[in-house]
Amino acid sequence: MLFQNTLSYAQELDNDDPLRKFRDKFYFPKLDGKKVIYFTGNSLGLQPKNSQEYVDEIMEDWRNLAVEGHFYAKKPWWDYHERLAKPLAKIVGAKPKEISVMNTLTVNLHLLMVSFYRPNQKRYKILCEEKAFPSDQYMLQSQVRFHGFDPKDAIVEVGKRAGEHQWHTEDIIEKIKELGDELALVLIGGVNYYNGQVFDMKSITAAGKSVGAKVGWDLAHAAGNIELKLHDWDLDFAAWCSYKYMNSGPGNASGVFIHENHLAQDKITRFEGWWGTKKESRFLMKKEFEPIATADAWQLSNPPVLALAPYLASLTLFEEVGMSALIQKRDKIVSYLEFILHEIDKEVESSFEIITPPERGCQLSVLLHGEGRSLFDYLMANGVITDWREPNVIRLAPAPFYCSYTDMYNFGQILKRGIRAKNNKA
Repeated sequence: MLFQNTLSYAQELDNDDPLRKFRDKFYFPKLDGKKVIYFTGNSLGLQPKNSQEYVDEIMEDWRNLAVEGHFYAKKPWWDYHERLAKPLAKIVGAKPKEISVMNTLTVNLHLLMVSFYRPNQKRYKILCEEKAFPSDQYMLQSQVRFHGFDPKDAIVEVGKRAGEHQWHTEDIIEKIKELGDELALVLIGGVNYYNGQVFDMKSITAAGKSVGAKVGWDLAHAAGNIELKLHDWDLDFAAWCSYKYMNSGPGNASGVFIHENHLAQDKITRFEGWWGTKKESRFLMKKEFEPIATADAWQLSNPPVLALAPYLASLTLFEEVGMSALIQKRDKIVSYLEFILHEIDKEVESSFEIITPPERGCQLSVLLHGEGRSLFDYLMANGVITDWREPNVIRLAPAPFYCSYTDMYNFGQILKRGIRAKNNKA
């Protein structure tokens, strides 16, 4: 597609955008009375305007019904989480029974490791990507130590090739084959938080399963961002947070996927709690645990409905739009942003490099050569909310729900002024 770096062209793209009305369904921070250009949906999505009514409904039912709200609220609390399963199943490519919502992301990964990391003296190694998100690194290290192994031996990291900024699928598969029957688990971030790369989850999962390993994915930067087919790809498990592309609010509840092959098993190893037992017998207070025949069997406690309310509100927007339409706009607006970056690079003769490979979602990671934190500070002070990662990377994530093509053009102009202002001071 032949883009143009003009305001009129960007406005024309916005006028033709079938999702343009959804921009008005979110609250934007403002600077000097103007909406900011928001590039951090990969860190915290904007607040959907309908989330307040969903929270208010629970507060009203709590006020009027107290404990009876568990069964007689407008949306009864005791099964509130079940309302999220069907829309989430569409987003991640699963069956509703394979989905549950509970706890937060790293908590859920720990709980899933109880079931799917069952090491022995021969098969005990975990494969992950080099420099995984720190929380994943800490989680894996603590799990390995818990089982009596040394993380330096048990955790195998696949790195990028020398001088490159991305991973190669064939390198990961080769390492899986090399580890063979020593490999207990493959656990990788589906979209890398730093460079924005989307991993070939289907191929890597198949390779892991072929050597007898379990395979799971951290989908923090993938859910609500890219096309997922978790059931068809035969993952054992996955987990994701909900506050990035899914706009559920800061630190909010995590979703989990557990393949149906592992459901309805009485003997599977897991940590168990009251809310994972069958609904029919839950209030009989039986001594023995009777697991629900769904992913809800991994739930421990009754759902935090005040947290789930904004998540459910956001999912109504996903239901209205559908992932295919979001992905279509995502591809176009990210391509336009990439074009703008290259055009500005020519105009200012700067030196920055897009390190995100073509296998990407919403995010472009820009490596600044000869620039630095001062440029990031300039952008922030001029109404561009973006993300800085040491030592010199700016992450830009134009979420298709609420970012506009005019935002991309205006960002380019602010970026150009920022580079020129710095160069003039030099």
